[in-house]
Amino acid sequence: MTVRTSTWDPADRLKSPERIAGYLEAAFEDGDPALIAAALGDVARARGMTALANETGLSRESLYRSLSADGRPEFATILKVMRALDLRMQPVPVGAE
Repeated sequence: MTVRTSTWDPADRLKSPERIAGYLEAAFEDGDPALIAAALGDVARARGMTALANETGLSRESLYRSLSADGRPEFATILKVMRALDLRMQPVPVGAE
């Protein structure tokens, strides 16, 4: 018996603002900076990296590099990307959910 696998890309499933928000919320709840950067990268690819590069003023290569699991984006980069994706970070007291 042969097992067939296929590549799964989360960017293929991130089509609505609600799915994007839920995906990023889960990454932020985890708290791992590498996971957050990679999740932002997934959302950026879902929206279109070229358009995001144009909107943020950053190069596509820089975005791909920064928004990967191995990337270490500056906070300013994260803010630019979030703003370009029509998202914001909102401080919420722990336990207030």
